[in-house]
Amino acid sequence: MRRIAAVFLMLFPLASVAAERSGNIFVSLERGNEIVVLSPDHVVIARIETSRRPRDMHFNDEHTLLYVACGDDDVIEVIDVATFEVVDAIPTGPSPEVFAFSPDRTKIYVSNEEDSTLEIIDIVTGTVEQRIPTGAEPEGVINAPDGSAIYVTSEVADMVHIVDPATARVTKNIVVGTRPRRFIVTPDGAELWVSDELSSEVHVINTTDNTIKEVLSFLPPGFRPEDVTPVGMAITADGGRIFVSLGRANHIAVVDAATRKVEAYILVGSRAWSVALSHDERTAYVANGLSDDITVIDLGSLAAVESIPVGRTPHTILVDD
Repeated sequence: MRRIAAVFLMLFPLASVAAERSGNIFVSLERGNEIVVLSPDHVVIARIETSRRPRDMHFNDEHTLLYVACGDDDVIEVIDVATFEVVDAIPTGPSPEVFAFSPDRTKIYVSNEEDSTLEIIDIVTGTVEQRIPTGAEPEGVINAPDGSAIYVTSEVADMVHIVDPATARVTKNIVVGTRPRRFIVTPDGAELWVSDELSSEVHVINTTDNTIKEVLSFLPPGFRPEDVTPVGMAITADGGRIFVSLGRANHIAVVDAATRKVEAYILVGSRAWSVALSHDERTAYVANGLSDDITVIDLGSLAAVESIPVGRTPHTILVDD
């Protein structure tokens, strides 16, 4: 019944589409086994129980459904954004971590950490169409804007794999820094940025010829290089600024994308893990995995303005705006 309910919601979302977006903030709690929901004024209004170890999250296009990868129960759960209820569960391979939708939103590309594969899953039927071998412990997954490639990081192999979605084959491997984690693609599709957690770097890849264009390093005042562990990133709509969470260094780096210069280091909570921007780009939200809170950053002043306790090990943040 849950699969039928989810398919119905995907095919017939008209009532929800007409509604304005809520502005609510959704935070997955990796050890809390729940999604905490905060109102636009940062009050906790709901806690949604999920399968074990919820991590990466994405809305569908209409923001009527929220998809959540639950790593310890090998499933992507689907939550009705209006009712805060789990309405579906899509089985995956072992330990789904990060996923992306195909450009036409008919498929899910998910990294399965335990069996070192990228899975391609049909969203409506929930069936696995392909399992593509990758390097050990794949994590980051993102599409080229034109849909011509899927990029996947391998944490152990220190590589970015380029997958052709038409043939479901790895066409190229790019060696980057130590323990690559997450991606962003610039709005023009020209650059792929890769965070390298254990080498304190971000590699910038030219997507035209898949060569390394630049390597950026980070070092907030008072920290040693080994304390700087970049993971999550976010980019403004115009591609002008990139925000990089620095993990154990407890800071966010604000980078001018054109000059590659760090404009500011902003102190946040313990183990800054992921970062999300509000639609108007006035606010950034940072998930702090070891202090069990999120930090709210005013992007006008580039200053942290609020710390909000949310629960055990926040992982990913999405804003419904």
